[in-house]
Amino acid sequence: MLSLRRPSTDVIEQFLQGQIASQFSYEAIGATAQTPPPGFDVDHTRIRLGEGEKTFHASKALLREWRQFRLGWVNAWPTNTPLRPGEVVAVLGYALGLWWLNACRIVYVVDDHGPIDKFGFAYGTLPGHVESGEERFLIEWDHSDDSVWYDILAFSRPNHVLAKIGYPIVRRKQKRFGRESAASLKKMAMPT
Repeated sequence: MLSLRRPSTDVIEQFLQGQIASQFSYEAIGATAQTPPPGFDVDHTRIRLGEGEKTFHASKALLREWRQFRLGWVNAWPTNTPLRPGEVVAVLGYALGLWWLNACRIVYVVDDHGPIDKFGFAYGTLPGHVESGEERFLIEWDHSDDSVWYDILAFSRPNHVLAKIGYPIVRRKQKRFGRESAASLKKMAMPT
């Protein structure tokens, strides 16, 4: 959904209600857990957040609050959406003088413990999204060197005529999101 004005909470809620029964807009559901499918652009951003248990737990809390999206020009709504498969969330972005309201559904959640503890989730696009694909957000704590990492893996292709026409701009925005999300999470995750 595109708008010249920032959509109100009521408009976003109505939009999400209309997407709840929708199917994913791509076939390779869950592919960010393995290998992204051919025919999609793949983006991968990985940044070291710091070290240790405090950084790991702080980073997990940030993901639970969808803080990786609070960048000013992009936000997730509602920010209290639980991280569990099936939950639907809106991603609201501002670009080219327009507000772009997009719908996603959580595909899977990661909460693994071992030599590398992992926490995160992936969501996939619904028909009410200008792109088609999946994105995974993952926090990893490698006990061998105590390092904590933030890893984003996404595959996508245009799903709306304006995304196709403006694809070079869309690609720049996707890369910008990866960089800014990583930098923001790193800043917020550092223990005080």
